[in-house]
Amino acid sequence: MKVICDKEKLLDGINIVQKAVSTKTTLPILEGILLEADGEFKLTGNDLEIGIECYVEADIQKKGKTVLNSRIFGDIVRRLPDAEVIIELKENDLVIIECENSHFEIKGLKPDGFPALQEIEKENSFVLSQKVVKEMIRQTIFAVGIDENRPILTGSLVECRDGQLSFVSIDGFRLALRRSMTENEIKDFKVVVPGKTLNEISKILQPVNDDMTIYSTSNQIMFDLGNCKLVSRLLEGEYLNYENIIPNEYETCIRVNTKQLLSSIERASLVIPAEERRYPVMFKISDDRIIITSNTDRGSVKEELAVDMNGKDLDIGFNPRYFTDALKVIDDEEVNIHFTNSVGPCTIKPVEGDDFTYMILPVRR
Repeated sequence: MKVICDKEKLLDGINIVQKAVSTKTTLPILEGILLEADGEFKLTGNDLEIGIECYVEADIQKKGKTVLNSRIFGDIVRRLPDAEVIIELKENDLVIIECENSHFEIKGLKPDGFPALQEIEKENSFVLSQKVVKEMIRQTIFAVGIDENRPILTGSLVECRDGQLSFVSIDGFRLALRRSMTENEIKDFKVVVPGKTLNEISKILQPVNDDMTIYSTSNQIMFDLGNCKLVSRLLEGEYLNYENIIPNEYETCIRVNTKQLLSSIERASLVIPAEERRYPVMFKISDDRIIITSNTDRGSVKEELAVDMNGKDLDIGFNPRYFTDALKVIDDEEVNIHFTNSVGPCTIKPVEGDDFTYMILPVRR
């Protein structure tokens, strides 16, 4: 194998596939990146849960393939001059990497034992812009559960129904729902994608309108960006019926400026130790005002905001992080917040439409 490619393009490819390279394994082959030159130059990482392959523009002078330790290969290329890089496979799996006056000789591994990306039967597929998918992940991923005793909640539900795509995350204390209409016809389906997979694909996606295709089967999903593909297993089991969880009735509703509310809650949180969950921020809603307070051993804070209010006066407390996580990902200038009562969940929704819903359980006093 012998290929010549641009250092920056090679590094971009390495950075992408490294997201699927295992860092906790007893198998050296899984700590490596598979390099294949055969018509195109392809890099692959695979930790058996997520597999990523990426095509790098290159001049292929000789076909071949090898596996290089991901960390060593990445560190070398990262520190090379911004020039053309020559990668050549010699006898006994020795790999030569050259760039201007730099010359490396690295021991490679035979590629035979490297796990290939599984082929996906394209049962369900739909096309969306990278920007939309990246945003939908950003606006829901924070509510994915981390409790391994409830593995189904460590992923997000991806559901399509009547041409509407939904991403849903629930961790037992809050729910995040983001919807988007699709322009092309898609048959109804629902799958649960691991949170780790969504985190990694979100880092790869660009905030651009370039189309990407998502394929899914009963146990796998593939994100196809053209020059890059990510394949992941799906989580098994039945996801919670989220529509039954979201309350439809409420006693109190406020319309409030999103950034002002976020800033007020953040300031009220300053006296709450980061590791302490038993200290809530308290909301007192009355007379078109919301008074936000916190009181701990460190001190106390009081914030006051004007709101448009409908319904009953209300006193209620919340974990401030759950509120700020949701408000940070909302781009709308104003939101409606519905409170069922002083001990029930609240929901944050857009003033118009139903593109998103965030539900948060209160702190019991």
